[in-house]
Amino acid sequence: MNRKSPPLHAPRKRRLATVSLAGCFGCHMSFLDIDERLLDLLEYIEFDRTPLTDIKTIGRCDLGIIEGGLCNAENVQVLREFRAHCKTLVAVGACAVNGGLPAQRNQHDVGLLLRDVYCTQTGVSKGSRVPSDPELPLPLNRVHPVHEVVQVDHFLPGCPPSADAFWAFLNDWLAGRTPQLPTALIRYD
Repeated sequence: MNRKSPPLHAPRKRRLATVSLAGCFGCHMSFLDIDERLLDLLEYIEFDRTPLTDIKTIGRCDLGIIEGGLCNAENVQVLREFRAHCKTLVAVGACAVNGGLPAQRNQHDVGLLLRDVYCTQTGVSKGSRVPSDPELPLPLNRVHPVHEVVQVDHFLPGCPPSADAFWAFLNDWLAGRTPQLPTALIRYD
Protein backbone atom coordinates (compact mmCIF):
# COMPACT_ATOMS: atom_id res chain seq x y z
CA MET A 1 0.00 0.00 0.00
CA ASN A 2 1.40 3.32 -1.04
CA ARG A 3 0.37 5.66 1.73
CA LYS A 4 1.27 9.33 1.72
CA SER A 5 2.24 10.68 5.15
CA PRO A 6 1.79 14.34 6.06
CA PRO A 7 5.05 16.28 6.43
CA LEU A 8 6.34 16.43 9.99
CA HIS A 9 6.12 20.23 10.00
CA ALA A 10 2.51 20.27 8.81
CA PRO A 11 0.41 22.66 10.89
CA ARG A 12 -2.34 21.18 12.98
CA LYS A 13 -5.76 21.37 11.43
CA ARG A 14 -8.14 23.62 13.31
CA ARG A 15 -11.24 22.05 14.78
CA LEU A 16 -14.61 23.50 13.79
CA ALA A 17 -18.00 22.66 15.31
CA THR A 18 -21.48 23.82 14.36
CA VAL A 19 -24.82 23.59 16.10
CA SER A 20 -28.36 24.72 15.45
CA LEU A 21 -30.80 25.93 18.10
CA ALA A 22 -34.26 27.43 17.43
CA GLY A 23 -34.28 28.25 13.75
CA CYS A 24 -34.81 26.75 10.33
CA PHE A 25 -31.38 25.22 9.54
CA GLY A 26 -31.07 27.69 6.66
CA CYS A 27 -27.66 28.86 7.89
CA HIS A 28 -26.29 25.31 7.73
CA MET A 29 -27.72 24.97 4.22
CA SER A 30 -26.03 28.22 3.22
CA PHE A 31 -22.75 26.98 4.73
CA LEU A 32 -23.06 23.88 2.55
CA ASP A 33 -23.55 26.16 -0.45
CA ILE A 34 -19.82 26.89 -0.43
CA ASP A 35 -19.94 23.66 -2.48
CA GLU A 36 -16.59 22.42 -3.78
CA ARG A 37 -14.78 24.99 -1.63
CA LEU A 38 -15.61 22.62 1.27
CA LEU A 39 -12.85 20.38 -0.09
CA ASP A 40 -10.38 23.28 0.09
CA LEU A 41 -11.58 24.01 3.60
CA LEU A 42 -10.93 20.42 4.67
CA GLU A 43 -7.23 21.00 3.99
CA TYR A 44 -7.20 23.35 7.00
CA ILE A 45 -9.97 22.23 9.32
CA GLU A 46 -11.52 19.11 10.71
CA PHE A 47 -15.08 18.95 11.90
CA ASP A 48 -16.08 18.18 15.45
CA ARG A 49 -19.74 18.22 16.52
CA THR A 50 -21.88 19.19 13.59
CA PRO A 51 -25.01 17.97 11.86
CA LEU A 52 -22.87 17.89 8.70
CA THR A 53 -21.05 14.82 10.03
CA ASP A 54 -23.70 13.72 12.54
CA ILE A 55 -21.16 13.91 15.39
CA LYS A 56 -23.29 14.44 18.52
CA THR A 57 -20.67 15.29 21.17
CA ILE A 58 -18.25 18.17 21.24
CA GLY A 59 -14.56 18.20 22.03
CA ARG A 60 -12.24 21.20 22.32
CA CYS A 61 -12.68 23.34 19.22
CA ASP A 62 -11.01 26.38 17.73
CA LEU A 63 -14.19 27.72 16.18
CA GLY A 64 -17.85 27.20 16.96
CA ILE A 65 -20.54 28.31 14.54
CA ILE A 66 -23.99 28.56 16.05
CA GLU A 67 -27.28 29.29 14.35
CA GLY A 68 -30.67 29.79 15.93
CA GLY A 69 -31.95 31.59 18.97
CA LEU A 70 -32.84 30.24 22.39
CA CYS A 71 -36.48 29.31 22.93
CA ASN A 72 -36.24 26.59 25.57
CA ALA A 73 -34.11 25.33 28.47
CA GLU A 74 -32.44 22.70 26.30
CA ASN A 75 -31.22 25.42 23.89
CA VAL A 76 -29.60 27.23 26.83
CA GLN A 77 -27.88 24.04 28.04
CA VAL A 78 -26.58 23.20 24.55
CA LEU A 79 -25.34 26.76 24.02
CA ARG A 80 -23.47 26.93 27.34
CA GLU A 81 -21.77 23.56 26.72
CA PHE A 82 -20.92 24.60 23.16
CA ARG A 83 -19.44 27.93 24.33
CA ALA A 84 -17.36 26.16 26.99
CA HIS A 85 -15.71 24.01 24.30
CA CYS A 86 -15.06 26.68 21.64
CA LYS A 87 -12.19 29.18 21.73
CA THR A 88 -14.05 31.43 19.32
CA LEU A 89 -17.81 31.57 18.92
CA VAL A 90 -19.62 32.97 15.90
CA ALA A 91 -23.35 33.70 15.95
CA VAL A 92 -24.63 33.24 12.40
CA GLY A 93 -27.96 34.32 10.99
CA ALA A 94 -30.78 36.50 12.17
CA CYS A 95 -32.06 34.01 14.78
CA ALA A 96 -28.68 33.75 16.58
CA VAL A 97 -27.94 37.47 16.19
CA ASN A 98 -31.29 38.95 17.25
CA GLY A 99 -33.79 36.09 17.79
CA GLY A 100 -35.08 36.17 14.20
CA LEU A 101 -38.50 34.84 13.32
CA PRO A 102 -38.88 32.71 16.49
CA ALA A 103 -38.63 35.95 18.51
CA GLN A 104 -41.93 37.13 17.03
CA ARG A 105 -43.57 35.21 19.84
CA ASN A 106 -41.93 37.58 22.37
CA GLN A 107 -44.89 39.93 22.26
CA HIS A 108 -47.22 37.18 23.48
CA ASP A 109 -47.64 35.22 26.70
CA VAL A 110 -46.20 31.72 26.05
CA GLY A 111 -48.56 30.08 28.55
CA LEU A 112 -51.59 31.58 26.84
CA LEU A 113 -50.30 30.54 23.43
CA LEU A 114 -49.73 26.93 24.56
CA ARG A 115 -53.20 26.73 26.15
CA ASP A 116 -54.74 28.19 23.02
CA VAL A 117 -52.96 25.73 20.68
CA TYR A 118 -53.42 22.59 22.78
CA CYS A 119 -56.72 23.25 24.53
CA THR A 120 -59.02 25.64 22.69
CA GLN A 121 -58.21 25.53 18.96
CA THR A 122 -60.70 23.97 16.61
CA GLY A 123 -60.09 20.24 16.19
CA VAL A 124 -58.45 19.48 19.53
CA SER A 125 -59.87 16.56 21.49
CA LYS A 126 -62.07 17.24 24.50
CA GLY A 127 -59.93 17.30 27.64
CA SER A 128 -56.69 18.03 25.72
CA ARG A 129 -53.94 19.54 27.84
CA VAL A 130 -50.64 21.30 27.28
CA PRO A 131 -47.98 18.54 27.08
CA SER A 132 -46.11 18.28 30.35
CA ASP A 133 -43.81 15.28 29.86
CA PRO A 134 -40.68 15.95 31.96
CA GLU A 135 -38.53 15.01 28.94
CA LEU A 136 -39.87 17.96 26.94
CA PRO A 137 -37.66 21.03 27.22
CA LEU A 138 -39.27 23.86 29.14
CA PRO A 139 -40.08 26.82 26.91
CA LEU A 140 -38.54 30.14 27.89
CA ASN A 141 -40.84 33.12 28.35
CA ARG A 142 -39.15 34.79 25.41
CA VAL A 143 -36.72 33.89 22.62
CA HIS A 144 -33.21 35.20 23.23
CA PRO A 145 -30.36 35.89 20.83
CA VAL A 146 -27.16 34.00 21.63
CA HIS A 147 -25.23 37.01 22.98
CA GLU A 148 -27.77 37.48 25.79
CA VAL A 149 -26.64 34.18 27.33
CA VAL A 150 -22.94 33.70 26.40
CA GLN A 151 -20.10 35.81 25.07
CA VAL A 152 -20.02 35.92 21.27
CA ASP A 153 -16.77 36.77 19.50
CA HIS A 154 -18.14 37.45 16.01
CA PHE A 155 -21.50 37.95 14.35
CA LEU A 156 -22.29 36.86 10.81
CA PRO A 157 -25.66 38.48 10.01
CA GLY A 158 -28.10 37.51 7.31
CA CYS A 159 -31.12 35.32 6.88
CA PRO A 160 -29.23 33.28 6.02
CA PRO A 161 -25.70 34.62 5.50
CA SER A 162 -24.61 33.83 1.95
CA ALA A 163 -22.15 31.06 1.17
CA ASP A 164 -19.69 33.74 0.06
CA ALA A 165 -20.08 35.43 3.46
CA PHE A 166 -19.23 32.14 5.19
CA TRP A 167 -16.28 31.68 2.85
CA ALA A 168 -14.94 35.22 3.41
CA PHE A 169 -15.33 34.85 7.17
CA LEU A 170 -13.53 31.49 7.27
CA ASN A 171 -10.70 32.73 5.05
CA ASP A 172 -10.08 35.72 7.33
CA TRP A 173 -10.27 33.51 10.42
CA LEU A 174 -7.90 30.89 9.01
CA ALA A 175 -5.44 33.63 8.00
CA GLY A 176 -5.49 35.00 11.55
CA ARG A 177 -7.22 38.24 10.51
CA THR A 178 -10.21 39.76 12.27
CA PRO A 179 -13.07 38.82 9.94
CA GLN A 180 -14.30 41.85 8.01
CA LEU A 181 -17.26 41.36 5.71
CA PRO A 182 -17.78 43.81 2.88
CA THR A 183 -21.29 45.27 2.84
CA ALA A 184 -22.05 43.46 -0.43
CA LEU A 185 -21.83 40.10 1.43
CA ILE A 186 -24.34 41.06 4.10
CA ARG A 187 -27.94 40.48 3.09
CA TYR A 188 -31.22 39.72 4.77
CA ASP A 189 -33.28 37.81 2.21
